[in-house]
Amino acid sequence: MSSFSIDISIAHQRLRLTDANGVVHMDVAVSTAANGAGEIYGSECTPRGRHIVCARIGDGEPVNTVFVGRRPTGERYSAGLATLHPERDWILTRILWLKGCEKGRNRLGNVDTMRRYIYIHGAPGEVRMGEPGSRGCIRMRNNELIELFDLIPVGTPVNITED
Repeated sequence: MSSFSIDISIAHQRLRLTDANGVVHMDVAVSTAANGAGEIYGSECTPRGRHIVCARIGDGEPVNTVFVGRRPTGERYSAGLATLHPERDWILTRILWLKGCEKGRNRLGNVDTMRRYIYIHGAPGEVRMGEPGSRGCIRMRNNELIELFDLIPVGTPVNITED
């Protein structure tokens, strides 16, 4: 069981990491879904409610490692690579895969967060934080994601709210 918990505010585009004593260890800008909040499969919205980190992917990979299907491709993100692949939704550096905890809200059926492949992940440096822009995931600056990744284990609670 983790001694940390993560709170993500869609309205404020912030991620806050606190310990069991309420001490804030991180409070950083993120980017959630351009389509807003929602749980339906295919909506490209950020799911709300209680979740846990069910997998930590990319430990030890270099900054800007490109992931596709949760696997490193061997590529490193660059402006040139972005020009070659303008259609890609860049998932970089590390992945914290989320699993919903609320049956019928964000778990099972057509609202299953894990089946929707919702992650906390790194993003290109030019992606603006503090404003919506993802396809449902929570994007972070790569250096802040590495800091978070190194602090939390699988099972860490994540609460995503609209406020």
